[in-house]
Amino acid sequence: MSEIPARARTPEQRRGETRPTAAEGAPGDITWQSSPPGSIYDYIKVASFSLGPDGLIDQWSLRAEQLFGIPAREAVGKDPIEAFVPADLREAGHRKVAEILDGREWTGAVPFRMPGDRALNGIAEVYVMPTETEHGERAAVCIVVDVRALRGIETDLAASEAIFGQSPFGFLLFGTDLKVQRANRRFAAVFGGGADDHRGRTVHDYLPRQEAERMQAALRHVLETGESVTDMQLVGPAPGSNNDRRHWSINLYRVHSGSGRPIGVAGLGTDVTRRHAAAREAANARRNLALLNEAGARIGNSLDLETTARELLDVTVPVFCDLASVDLYQGLLDGDESPRVGSLWGSPRTESGGGSAELRRVAFASAVSDAPLADAGATPVTVGAVHRYTFNSPCADALRTARPVTISGGDENGLVQSTLAVPMVAHDTVVGLARFSRAKGSEPFGDRDRALAVELAARAAVCIDNARLYRREHERALILQRSLLPPGDPEASGLDIACRYLPGNAATEVGGDWFDVIELPGHRTALVVGDVMGRGLRAAVAMGELRTAVRTLALLDLEPAEVLAALDEIARGLGNPAHTAGNQLRPPQSPQSTRRALQGRDIDPAEVYLATCVYAVYDPVTRRCTFANAGHLPPVLVEPGEPALMLEVPPGMPLGVGGEPFEEVEVELPEGALLALYTDGLVESRDHPLDDGLRAFRDAITPPADTPGEPRSLEDACDHVLNTLDTHHGEDDIALLMARVQGLPGESVGDWTLPREPRSVGRAREYARAQLLAWDLEPLVDTTELLVSELVTNALRYGEGDIRLRLLLDRSLVCEVWDAGLVQPRRRRARDTDEGGRGLQLVGLLSASWGSRRTPRGKTVWFELPLPDGGPTEEPSVEALLSMF
Repeated sequence: MSEIPARARTPEQRRGETRPTAAEGAPGDITWQSSPPGSIYDYIKVASFSLGPDGLIDQWSLRAEQLFGIPAREAVGKDPIEAFVPADLREAGHRKVAEILDGREWTGAVPFRMPGDRALNGIAEVYVMPTETEHGERAAVCIVVDVRALRGIETDLAASEAIFGQSPFGFLLFGTDLKVQRANRRFAAVFGGGADDHRGRTVHDYLPRQEAERMQAALRHVLETGESVTDMQLVGPAPGSNNDRRHWSINLYRVHSGSGRPIGVAGLGTDVTRRHAAAREAANARRNLALLNEAGARIGNSLDLETTARELLDVTVPVFCDLASVDLYQGLLDGDESPRVGSLWGSPRTESGGGSAELRRVAFASAVSDAPLADAGATPVTVGAVHRYTFNSPCADALRTARPVTISGGDENGLVQSTLAVPMVAHDTVVGLARFSRAKGSEPFGDRDRALAVELAARAAVCIDNARLYRREHERALILQRSLLPPGDPEASGLDIACRYLPGNAATEVGGDWFDVIELPGHRTALVVGDVMGRGLRAAVAMGELRTAVRTLALLDLEPAEVLAALDEIARGLGNPAHTAGNQLRPPQSPQSTRRALQGRDIDPAEVYLATCVYAVYDPVTRRCTFANAGHLPPVLVEPGEPALMLEVPPGMPLGVGGEPFEEVEVELPEGALLALYTDGLVESRDHPLDDGLRAFRDAITPPADTPGEPRSLEDACDHVLNTLDTHHGEDDIALLMARVQGLPGESVGDWTLPREPRSVGRAREYARAQLLAWDLEPLVDTTELLVSELVTNALRYGEGDIRLRLLLDRSLVCEVWDAGLVQPRRRRARDTDEGGRGLQLVGLLSASWGSRRTPRGKTVWFELPLPDGGPTEEPSVEALLSMF
């Protein structure tokens, strides 16, 4: 390839040449430097061409081609004035060219047009420099710049300077070495000094080490990849302060030259400390609201003091604090009334230790240590320990004033940074103290935290106070309930008995269902099961009144129907009889159906004491049981080897309704039979109808046919029934009374009929003596003979018809004298001159108990003697005997 003369090469061709660098050396020690694309000349678009001595174009650069849109082949050899200048300006143009060729430099703006276009296309700023050819002829070199490009650069520079210099945000320009090349005035105002003072610095001059390394890595990543970084959060101390922490939001992007070459990274920094603080406050507010919402949902679900305290700590640790404890007053836990605000303290001389009243730590939780929390210089307090706060301690002050106290540090192990001691106050009652602590490294408590702690402690205190009131009322209700139910293991002659009671509301254990086992004269037993409609204390009180009335009427030895009739009058007296008189209802199957019937007749059940009841009297000698029913579910009988069946006992009207007499049914129970009395809560619920419940109950109480040997115990039978049926529905109380018939053996009964004649008195004594000796009860012979003689004599004197003498031996000795007379014996005090009237006084003095009852054919007078226990028989004192005269 032939070499192109230097004069003929364009600037673009010459710029592409490889030039020796300073390191390579050059002739004359001239330093050459390569200028890569992207210099300022690329932005202003400089073009060049040259004029020969004849004034024609002899060289035309590539940039001139781009500027004027004419290739070199069309431009070289032409007159520039004729080619580019409009016709009206050509004369002046030719004069200027002549002056230039005469050796005069010229600079000016020249309008130009494209060939073939009459209109002006632009204005070129031309720099003309005279030259000489190698032959000494005059020529010229022309440098041309597009004025529009210059004006655009000026505008861009002005805009860039305005944005960079006048920006209210910190602006930095980092070079490719990640050092600051330029900073604006806003950045200098924040970090001090002038804008030029920050040249050459790095991010390590402004940020802590860890944050500076993050920033350095981000700058390098942006420079290498061109990926921008938006809203990068940095934290560091404010200039001139080590405690004031500032937050900045950083945006980074790569800066390029005109040719697209990366020349650095621009960074825009915004101080977002206030925004961060506002966001933190908003987050804290949301956290507090969420914490309060969670506290409302989780605290107070249990009516237990200790459980409620633990629920408070479950909510606050570790969301609100790192350690927490709850102390409650010992008196409150013991059931005493808790002290009032302002009356908790006596003088140091009267208080033990001069501090608070006794408190017990009921709950402790920690997210940092399992060691019990202790104040500096104090013994650690474990859960369950009883302690006092010293009089001058912050905790004592919080309890004394009922105001929260903030404690800085002060724990024994140096773990705690700050503590909030918050008194737990409910209805002006201090129930204890809650302590919330944050470990070192955590943010100390602020005013918002203090208010939140007070609110949380107050909510827990209300729940604890409710639990305290519930515990007090619950204990009272339990005392009432247990006093109204028979003892746990009732006993009866000729019966094996087991019973169960399940309250519909396990939280109160108070309801209207009851059962009772009452001993009657002659070793007979009254079995009672009843159900007062309603729940709670009102039903329990009504049940107690009816149960007491049943026991009183039973001791009068009335027939079952008579007992229910009297109970009905009592129940009607408890309510408002004006609403029930004259209202006749069908006999119901359950209390629920009775309530629906009353509502259908515009009778408010809340104003009426309604109850259902089954009353049964069992005689162990005859194994006969007499039933009377007042609107209750029928008893269930299971004979040996047979399925369970429901006894057909007329249901009658519920107690409190009135208007119908009660009927009696007498059933002979076989030996080993099982009798069950129950309330409707056992067989009726919303999940299944009554008939299905009764069927399931009969199936559960029937023993399996393939089970040989002895029948299961009644306790096991009760448990089996309750486990088989749905007894956890919580809709109604459940009472279950089960009795297995054993009967009184024939050898334990002595029964004689005596004619109505005087000799029957001596014969009765002989029968009694012989029977007692046969039973090996010789210590009771004399007393029994005397008392039998008195009762038989009264039967001869005041009674009618034949006389029947019966001796019954079971847990005690019972003697009964029967006759056909209706006149009941009456005990009276005889006068000194009376020859008689002292027999019943003697019976009452020598027997454990005595009485009389009506029978279908007359009356029965009886007395009872306790069996000897091996010791000497107690004889009546002389004073007691003389008291009869």
